[in-house]
Amino acid sequence: MQGPHESPGNASHSTPRRTRGRALRAAGAVASAALLLQLVPSAPAARAQEPGPGARTGGLQRAFTDAAAGRHVPAGVLLAVSYLESRWDSHPGAPSVTGGYGPMHLTDAATALASAPHHSDPGEDARGDLARPRPTGRSAVVPETPAPGALPPRLRTLPRAARLTGLPERALREDAAANLHGGAALLAAEQKRLGLPLSSDPADWYGAVAAYSGATDAATATAFADDVYSVLRSGVSRTTDTGERVTLPASPGVAPHKDQADRLRLPRARAAGVECPATVACESIPAPYERLEGKDYGNHDVADRPASQKVDYIVVHDTEGSWETTIKLIKDPAYVSWNYTIRSGDGHVAQHVRTKDVAWHAGNWFVNSKSVGIEHEGFLAQPDAWYTEAMYRASARLVRYLAQKLDVPLDRQHILGHDNVPGTTPGSIPGMHTDPGPYWDWAHYFELLGRPFHLTGSPYRSDVVTIAPEYARHRPPYTGCTRPGQPCAPHGSGAVRLYTAPSENAALVKDVGLRPDGSPSTTDVNDTGARASTGQQFAVADRQGVWTAIWYLGQKAWFRNPWWQPTAVGARGRLLTPRPGLKEIPVYGRAYPEKEAYPPGVPVQVVTPLPYALPAGQSYVVGQSAPSEYLWATTFEPAGHRVVKGRDQYYEIQFGHRIAYVRAADVRVRASDR
Repeated sequence: MQGPHESPGNASHSTPRRTRGRALRAAGAVASAALLLQLVPSAPAARAQEPGPGARTGGLQRAFTDAAAGRHVPAGVLLAVSYLESRWDSHPGAPSVTGGYGPMHLTDAATALASAPHHSDPGEDARGDLARPRPTGRSAVVPETPAPGALPPRLRTLPRAARLTGLPERALREDAAANLHGGAALLAAEQKRLGLPLSSDPADWYGAVAAYSGATDAATATAFADDVYSVLRSGVSRTTDTGERVTLPASPGVAPHKDQADRLRLPRARAAGVECPATVACESIPAPYERLEGKDYGNHDVADRPASQKVDYIVVHDTEGSWETTIKLIKDPAYVSWNYTIRSGDGHVAQHVRTKDVAWHAGNWFVNSKSVGIEHEGFLAQPDAWYTEAMYRASARLVRYLAQKLDVPLDRQHILGHDNVPGTTPGSIPGMHTDPGPYWDWAHYFELLGRPFHLTGSPYRSDVVTIAPEYARHRPPYTGCTRPGQPCAPHGSGAVRLYTAPSENAALVKDVGLRPDGSPSTTDVNDTGARASTGQQFAVADRQGVWTAIWYLGQKAWFRNPWWQPTAVGARGRLLTPRPGLKEIPVYGRAYPEKEAYPPGVPVQVVTPLPYALPAGQSYVVGQSAPSEYLWATTFEPAGHRVVKGRDQYYEIQFGHRIAYVRAADVRVRASDR
């Protein structure tokens, strides 16, 4: 949801974007970082080392074995639980979004809940629709810092591990081996609490694994345990953030005793009517649909999708706040809305708005009316406040379910980040949000979706490339995570940086929408002006040595793409270019109908071109055909809503970091590599 404040009539659903003004963004990031850093006695001595193909083995693998043996926990169980929590990364000394530390994600979140939430600006309008005035008289939401004792047990596992092991809390935070001993001690304690033996058989630990999640309902606890045992059966091998290779051998014959979950005595009721797959734990926390002052109402629109409009997009957001704060906000009728929220620690899902209705989340009314928005507990500019594997997996299962239910293709033209949603007018572009940002692992996410990015065209001569850097090894420098201009900690990223020439000494490409004064793009973590992300596809403009150029925002943009460590792979697709006779064509942020399509009583919505142009001779990848539509919804009673459908047809294209639209009548479409 992250991004800066929007101009009139076009805000984003996320809090004012992280660069809503660099001072405000910096202040919020500093405050959030400071709150989390209060949990750490002192800063870690060193950052993680960059993993490489020659990754070493031994230290961490042995530490898993030692910790498991010391607490009489099967090593495979300890490895599988840790994989779900951290994918075995240590994030040396840095807490996750929920105040979790180390490979076992031991939590100490006494102050983590006081981070700045999205939409803290009372004037923000997440609809992005010029037909309705921005809300007035709404107060900003300021979260309260809870007392440590008021936190749920799932956010206080590190102090408990310290009591069980006798190890200092600082060691549990900063030392991976100690952290593993703490996690093993928690598992063993749960096994004893449930009256179960410290067995060497992994099948005997299902109840303890379910309890380790900290969930307060059976569905969430068992979904977590099922994922752990899925990893245990399939096995996995991975290079961690410290450059060590860790392996969990496959145990396909493990059949856990699932009846052990009954010993947890957790409520089993599943919320009626939720639109979730059976493989995720899902509850209903409805966003209120209520009248406010005057003609104002909140916080979504009742609709009848897909009968009224087809859903074409699923938009990935991050919350920029904790689960607890986010859930408080969604219950406020004067706030904004989104369809789902996913909890980081265990992948628990809450549905807030039915998929048939229109949530206010993307800051672009055309996209809102044709999308579902999913919030993920996390922070864009805190690279070590990691998203857990449990959350990635729950999100992927939910998105697969929604994609099948709503007929949404599983590709990056339809599964968007909030940072891929375009502004609707020139003035709105600087205010568009930038979450989930360059640290969201799109490659891993699409592997979980069952649609991994891979070579589909010639590796050397394709007209189209798919951006696909190796996330862990690809570490472009960023600034602004804590303070403006200051370097962010080195971290894996799924985004490549774009230059005006084939050299890292060249200037970054410019985005005249973000900076109308012509000033250059920056390396700021929220600056999307010279960035292409994993899974996005672009037409190749040129090649020179280890450099590849693509057409991007109407210009040639270069990125480093060596054959031994490629950051893009060859692909196939459809390309469009201005039709013969046109020197350039306009680009739009929405696909609205022509004025003749509007019936009496529905004001004509002006389709304003964005401050870019698509010149003759340049090609862009086509995402989908987009019929022109506009949802007129300005009244509390849905009987007053109308869907206006025009004759104009548009194509969605990958134009820059964000998608855009061009009129079909302005272009010629062809297949790539022809």
